[in-house]
Amino acid sequence: MTEAVDLRAVLKTFDDLWSPRIAARINDYDVRVTKVAGSYIWHVHDTTDEFFLVLDGELSIAVRDPDERVVTLSPGCVFVVPRGVEHRPYSDGGASIVVIEPAGIPTTGDRHDPLPDHIQTHTGLPV
Repeated sequence: MTEAVDLRAVLKTFDDLWSPRIAARINDYDVRVTKVAGSYIWHVHDTTDEFFLVLDGELSIAVRDPDERVVTLSPGCVFVVPRGVEHRPYSDGGASIVVIEPAGIPTTGDRHDPLPDHIQTHTGLPV
């Protein structure tokens, strides 16, 4: 990709929640943008860290490392969930976020809770 990408413009192209779009790629990593609201599922990525950046709104991430705690992110805040740590993102009021992880990594991780209807497993959708 040799053009600048306006993440806010990408976010205007879809309304699906918890369904990231691949806005860019750096080396073997996807830069994914998504809209979130409500609760995701408990899941874990066994072989990779997961980077979160909040663009707007507020995102909370419950983590079990080994005790359960919650990290709350406001716009401009980042958090990295280390590989192997079970986590569950959620947003009571909704948020737009950037997630960076290796290309081809499923959004629901390597192990996860049963999937509710509003969550689909994929590796990011093209813009």
